[in-house]
Amino acid sequence: MFELLGITVEGALAVAFATAGMYLVMMVLVRLLGQRVLSGMSSFDLVAVIAFGAVIGRATLGDSLRLAGGVVALVTLVAIQALVGMVRGTRVGSRAVVNRPVLLMAGRQVLESHLRTCHVSRAELHSRLRQAGIAHPDDVGAVIFEPSGSISVLRSGRPIDPSLLADVVGAELLRHDPTPSMSPERPERPPH
Repeated sequence: MFELLGITVEGALAVAFATAGMYLVMMVLVRLLGQRVLSGMSSFDLVAVIAFGAVIGRATLGDSLRLAGGVVALVTLVAIQALVGMVRGTRVGSRAVVNRPVLLMAGRQVLESHLRTCHVSRAELHSRLRQAGIAHPDDVGAVIFEPSGSISVLRSGRPIDPSLLADVVGAELLRHDPTPSMSPERPERPPH
């Protein structure tokens, strides 16, 4: 019975190193491919995340399919996550670990190169605009692809505080005109 629960010291070290290695590989892939990898924007993405978990779980545990091996892998993941959390608290660490937010729309202008960089299709962008209650492109102040993989929609009609855009890639496209999406043909709506 103990052989189903226990693990040797060498086995525990192997599990810890494999877990750390898979964590590092996943972080590098997310940095290279962008936050879209784990954004959960569609059912396909959810299937991919489940598959990632299965592959990582199998690779970290190797032949050590025992309770103690799972505990070692879990403790290693929690410890690495805590360490990464501390690193993210520093300016340099934050830049190394977290992708910067990216401007996808500056007013009604869609930034095609940013959509490609973030792996966001026009259909996904339009879906998010509809979810935000946007009925016309003139209603858009800015659309930002966040580090979490979610998409934020800021409405037009009010100036956008520059501090909200301090770290956004492409934010300079909004700085010249605080309400870039208001067209002269459409009257400005009163604030709610």
